[in-house]
Amino acid sequence: QLQLVESGGGLVQTGGSLRLSCAAFERIFKRSVMAWFRQVPGKVREFVAVISWRAGSTYHVDSVKGRFAISRDDAKNTLYLQMNNLKPEDTAVYYCAASSTYWTLRSDDYEYWGRGTQVTVSS
Repeated sequence: QLQLVESGGGLVQTGGSLRLSCAAFERIFKRSVMAWFRQVPGKVREFVAVISWRAGSTYHVDSVKGRFAISRDDAKNTLYLQMNNLKPEDTAVYYCAASSTYWTLRSDDYEYWGRGTQVTVSS
């Protein structure tokens, strides 16, 4: 049974917006650092954004700063990624991940992963 489930991906034109969601089991979500990664076929999985437990801290990779915003609703056990002003280079499969121990940008440090949701930005 999947413990993290992403949704909200799709096809959008350049400059458009999408909001990704990641629903999690409470035992996974509670007190976990949550993050979004993305991956293009043939390339290494790339860190996008991270948020601490209770949303005290966030960090976004430079390429999405000012366009993307990570957030979480601890009452709903749900992680979000609001993506605005999308560009073709944002096209990828987006994954959410959970770490019970570390504030980290390294994918290897995350214990739980979803299956991903495809985001395609047309030019």
